[in-house]
Amino acid sequence: MRRPRTLSLLTTTPASRRLLLYLLPLLLLTAFLLLTSPILSEPWHWPTDARIPHRFNRPPPYFPPPGHLAEWVAEEEERYKVAVADRWDLVRQYGPGVDDLQTFPKGKPYTLWDFFIPAWRCPHSTQRVGKLADGGKWVCGMELLEAADKCVIYSFGVSSDSSFEAEMLKRAPGCEVWGYDFSVNSWGPQITLNDDLSPRAHFHKWGLGGLDTLEPNKPPMYTLRTLMAMNKHTFIDVLKIDIEGSEFDALMSFIASLELNGEDAVPFGQMQIEVHVWKPRDGFRYFMEWWELLERFGLRPFWFEPNLVYVNSLHARPDAVEYAFINVKGNHALVAD
Repeated sequence: MRRPRTLSLLTTTPASRRLLLYLLPLLLLTAFLLLTSPILSEPWHWPTDARIPHRFNRPPPYFPPPGHLAEWVAEEEERYKVAVADRWDLVRQYGPGVDDLQTFPKGKPYTLWDFFIPAWRCPHSTQRVGKLADGGKWVCGMELLEAADKCVIYSFGVSSDSSFEAEMLKRAPGCEVWGYDFSVNSWGPQITLNDDLSPRAHFHKWGLGGLDTLEPNKPPMYTLRTLMAMNKHTFIDVLKIDIEGSEFDALMSFIASLELNGEDAVPFGQMQIEVHVWKPRDGFRYFMEWWELLERFGLRPFWFEPNLVYVNSLHARPDAVEYAFINVKGNHALVAD
């Protein structure tokens, strides 16, 4: 049986020789351009918005290469400034002032969340930890926590689900978690039924608030500063907050205490928080001033996820959103080589 004829570069037919003659100059030219390209000799650079000057254009890598984390942070800050300017453009478009805006206006083509987008990129992997739907959180640099010899997690608002905390402890054996919730008596079954995790999980039936209050027939409330002092912690790697609207007072009080001490950055690496805009006082200006306070102390949103449970089951407005923030001011593993 005759074999079918095939065209191969290894054959010595006239057609293959002509093909080699055509390809060889092209390959030599490609090699020359790559070897003399300034891209290979320039320092690494994250291409930014067209409104921000940069040294050269090329498709960005997913993560900064080793030794370039500070450069990534600096350029992301420039990108974030553009996002803040865009926010004010939107205020002028629909306002024209902050006091002219509503959080969820009827008949208007915007909501509160359109002004506060996750415009900062985590320079590491971004992973969802915990169960799907309500309960899971988005974490920056999970691989760094997994490799850490020691890390501290605080969780405010435990409820009956501890899937987030349990997965954090399973994947990061050097971590311990301190949990607080006055509405339940313990962690959820994901921790209480797991003897390998429970020794690293500490629970108190207390709440997080703007003041330390110990009143009869009421649950104890403590500020974040007081709890950190009790636990002898100066830094928190992961701060999770889900306290049904009390997050505003709690964080404003904590940042005020930092200001009194002359500090300008929060002492935690990242924060996963569900924001609830439920109360009448939580108007647009109030929220914007609270948000800008977080920004001033180094927090940048890198992810968000609307909680649509209430929208679906109660036909309520979309006034609860999960945000994930990274602290860009602190000298910690997420932003410092």
